[in-house]
Amino acid sequence: MNLLEAIVLGVVQGLTEFLPVSSSGHLTIGKELLGIDSSNLAFEITVHAATVLSTIVAFRKEIGSLIGGFFKFKMNQETIYLFKIAFSMIPIFIVGVFFKDFVESLFGEGLLIVGIALLVTSTLLLLSATIKPKEREVTFKSAFIIGLAQSLAVIPGLSRSGATISTGLLLGVKRENIAKFSFLMVLVPILGETLLQLLSGELSEVNAGIALLPLLAGFVAAFLSGLLACKAMIELVKRTKLKGFAIYCACVGVLAIVFAYV
Repeated sequence: MNLLEAIVLGVVQGLTEFLPVSSSGHLTIGKELLGIDSSNLAFEITVHAATVLSTIVAFRKEIGSLIGGFFKFKMNQETIYLFKIAFSMIPIFIVGVFFKDFVESLFGEGLLIVGIALLVTSTLLLLSATIKPKEREVTFKSAFIIGLAQSLAVIPGLSRSGATISTGLLLGVKRENIAKFSFLMVLVPILGETLLQLLSGELSEVNAGIALLPLLAGFVAAFLSGLLACKAMIELVKRTKLKGFAIYCACVGVLAIVFAYV
């Protein structure tokens, strides 16, 4: 992977991580179009870490408030909110620890799987734009169900933000709350995965199969584009329906399936 390819893929990751169109699916499509080896996990982990950093920057005030409230060591709103986030991470923890290799071997990351998963993402977005349940706050029950949706998004092409946001909307979570909860709940799992990769040495230049400069360029590109997309998505969820993204996912999904057989 050269410098330009790393920047392009970094921008793709940053923009699509927060928009409900599947970053993993678009990375797979991008690699196919550029003719890049799709097995390089080091680059994917690096750009995912970059988008996590952009989430931290975008929500720095909210995160600071949550941490400050937690260290008051009493059951306040901030502590309860953090407990809900922790509760939502149970499904992805179970999948990541016990079933990650099984899921990866079962689904792989070819264009056909990406295309089908994008169609599923499109369906979820359409349902969330059509069904209008009574609005409510995030509860422990809804947090767990949203966490289940996140755990299914390990399938390439099934958008994490699309699955969690649409599931939250279908459960009646207020629009102004679900985007923030969706973005915050992924911080610990991705940071944990990045830390494990660092400790294992797989992100070293020798083992990563990619030079340090392209890796850094991809990180910076993903961070800057992710910061832009994060702020944009928050406003979009608050003010608009997600049918446009559903149509986009459906079109890209169909194209991916067609090209899988070409």
